[in-house]
Amino acid sequence: MQWRMDDGSQTLVLASDKGRMARVIYWGSPLSRSEDLDMLAQAAQLDVTGGMLDENPDLSICPEAGQAFPGQVGMVVADAIGTPLVPHFTFADAVTGKNHLTLVYKDANNGLTYTAEFNLNADTHVLSAKAALDADAPVRLHWLAAPVFTAPQLSDEMIDFAGRWCDEFKMIHTPWSAGIRLRENRTGRTGHEHFPGLIVPCRGASNTQGQVYAFHYGWSGGHRMVAEEIPDGRRQVQFGNAMGAELSTGKRFETATLFSTFSNQGLNGCAVAFQRHVRGEIIQQPNLVRPVHYNCWEAIYFDHSVDELKDIATHAAALGAERFVLDDGWFGKRDDDTSALGDWQIDARKYPNGLTPLINHVHAQGMSFGIWFEPEMINPDSDAFRAHPEWVLGDKAQVLGRQQLVLNLALSDVRDYLFDCLAGILSAYDIEYVKWDHNRVLPCVDADQTRGTYALLDRLREAFPKVEIESCASGGGRIDYGILERTGRVWLSDSNDALERLKIQHNAALFLPASVTGSHVGPYTCHTSGRTHNIRFRAWVAAQRHMGFEMDPRDLTPDAHSVLQDVTTWWKANREWMQTADILRLDSADDAVIAEQQLARDQTRFVVFAGKAETSDQIAPRPLRLTLLDNTAQYRIELINRGDAHHLSRGDQQIKSGPVTLSGGYLMNHGIALPWSFPDSMWVLEGTKL
Repeated sequence: MQWRMDDGSQTLVLASDKGRMARVIYWGSPLSRSEDLDMLAQAAQLDVTGGMLDENPDLSICPEAGQAFPGQVGMVVADAIGTPLVPHFTFADAVTGKNHLTLVYKDANNGLTYTAEFNLNADTHVLSAKAALDADAPVRLHWLAAPVFTAPQLSDEMIDFAGRWCDEFKMIHTPWSAGIRLRENRTGRTGHEHFPGLIVPCRGASNTQGQVYAFHYGWSGGHRMVAEEIPDGRRQVQFGNAMGAELSTGKRFETATLFSTFSNQGLNGCAVAFQRHVRGEIIQQPNLVRPVHYNCWEAIYFDHSVDELKDIATHAAALGAERFVLDDGWFGKRDDDTSALGDWQIDARKYPNGLTPLINHVHAQGMSFGIWFEPEMINPDSDAFRAHPEWVLGDKAQVLGRQQLVLNLALSDVRDYLFDCLAGILSAYDIEYVKWDHNRVLPCVDADQTRGTYALLDRLREAFPKVEIESCASGGGRIDYGILERTGRVWLSDSNDALERLKIQHNAALFLPASVTGSHVGPYTCHTSGRTHNIRFRAWVAAQRHMGFEMDPRDLTPDAHSVLQDVTTWWKANREWMQTADILRLDSADDAVIAEQQLARDQTRFVVFAGKAETSDQIAPRPLRLTLLDNTAQYRIELINRGDAHHLSRGDQQIKSGPVTLSGGYLMNHGIALPWSFPDSMWVLEGTKL
């Protein structure tokens, strides 16, 4: 039996021989509709020689220990008392539809049913797959992979992602070799350290060309990734919840969704598929026009004064802010990070008349109002903890994180308490936005904690459908498609250092569109790095994504105020088309330049952000090649911030004095020469198809 799925950009073919578990026999560039799938399945069989079993165990969508599979198996399960089970699954049913496939396999001896579901989105070109295990009697699940995919043979390396607080989305290049590349995140949340993504480029691929496969596991808890080359040379990619994340026996278990895609247009093809899928299929409220944010955290921290906040709000609105977000410190007795988490009542010392006076002032400035919560956490020094110490997740002797513990959201009493607290605030005040923070890792890997968080978010969204929620976890600690199904924005990093942001945003765009990616202009001296950057660089880096400010606007010089006003005005004028634009990473001939091209969906306009991250090896800038333009069309190109040119940029370049008109072919094959610049600067080009 064979099954086939097509979307015009890729073909996926699965086959099941003699009733055994299905395997992927082809995934890549579109095949002819006349392809003989039976012959294809036969051609995919490997030879057998000395030192091998008499028949190759299947590298199936769930490789089985019972077949003596020589690599990592797709399922590890035991009965209720811990005796290992060795499943032998046989085909039971297949349900097919347009770009949909459900396969069911049964093991009658052990009372197990395995179900794999595949959905291929013909608009976004993203393939979604997930697996489920049902048991007649309670079992212990140690590991269940989402449907397993093969990895290409003509690939020399894989790219996954690591990082830390304020330095997320670092690309790690690992050569393929015999054995496994294992990434297991046991922090209980997605994590700065282990973003659940993998990119497998074929030989010669770049940002703009070549064949690339990409994966993302849409789960907000701990996850496990296996990229393995088994002894016969075949390669597999597995994703699932972290090993042992299911702490209780049960009769049904499910993986999260594994999102994947294939591209013939380099890494950008995968990035565009994921960006479009997030915008069109994942997030709720996808068509909201993004307002310019102002967040008060790096202006006041815990030192709240209504009069000070009103003054700050007035200045933020003058810069162009459209939403004011009140951050940590408004509740309980919260004067630092050691107390009051869990006590979600307004601090009458700081707000004797509640939040109404501040909200009314914010509204009078033409801004909407948002507020910060950290619902999943609790301080030992809090009324909530003193009343309910049994609500804490993990061992009593555990190490604190940021002076706090984690609430066990698997408990319905905890979820009910938090819902009542948050709903009380959201019902009492005109609040349209919640910044939902998560500032420490979990003490253990527990899938029920993630499901409890999802349940609380779902309940709040149902009760307050017009309130937008941002996912923040010390910045980028919980960014994945599972949380984005319940939120509309992510806080990419706690770092407002423009240089670090330039790098983080560039890599995160492989999975995230601009519309969900918050980026703020921070203070002149960055609070997390100690570096100083001029306002032009800070403003243009923030303008690459969902723009906002996070500093005391009263500290701006007149020149900085004017620059920030101008960039904000530009962003507002362009945000609607940029919100749905494709972010394309450019292949820069100069390693010092980090450049991207945001291309409108109708391809009639684009903007290029070319950031100078360090000093170039050569004196003069190398031409920057653009991508995905009409080869024969003419484009009007304008350097919109040409006034930022330094006096050391002495050449007589036309682009420094006005627009130039160039063909798409020239721009893609030769590139455009930009003016000289110092490091920590940005050139911004607007392009219009004539």
